[in-house]
Amino acid sequence: MKLNGLYNLYKDMKKNNIERYRFDYKNGKGNFDIFFFIDENPFILLFGAKGGNFSFEIEVKNGFTIDTKLDKETYKKLIKFLGIEYSEVDPFSTFKFFEDFNLNIPNKLNVSNIAKPHEVIKYRKNVEESDKIYFWKWLDNTKQGNEVSIENLEKTKRILGEKAYLRCKEKKISSCWTDDENKKREFVLP
Repeated sequence: MKLNGLYNLYKDMKKNNIERYRFDYKNGKGNFDIFFFIDENPFILLFGAKGGNFSFEIEVKNGFTIDTKLDKETYKKLIKFLGIEYSEVDPFSTFKFFEDFNLNIPNKLNVSNIAKPHEVIKYRKNVEESDKIYFWKWLDNTKQGNEVSIENLEKTKRILGEKAYLRCKEKKISSCWTDDENKKREFVLP
């Protein structure tokens, strides 16, 4: 399926040099945080179920095309979250779900909706120290003669993006995180 609705948003993101964007989407009883990551290849749509304790990711390939099929576990969680009874006779259509989603993609971005690291980590929890959700600072490992850990690089990539990951890997810099909201800082590439 082609998500034509992403095209204008993508153009606006490129124009404003924004690689990670968040917007809301409602379907049935379900409310979602949607993240559109254009710094990943292929692009990624992350659907975070607000209050539903689950998320899923969809690859967005060239031409803004997606595969509308979900694995069985994700499918069941999605229909439960939407308040739909599972039925083998009249199954829920993920194609129709994504058709509706396509119609509700914003055409233009709102700069206050740039995806923040602590918003992303709510749904990409399989990283080191997942309880530490706020970006705090950068640590230059070359000063102490240390190496950046593979786990830290992976967290940097999944939460802050490809550019941050590559810069940290090249310069041996670790991203530092905190669970104290008062210590959080705006993320800027090192």
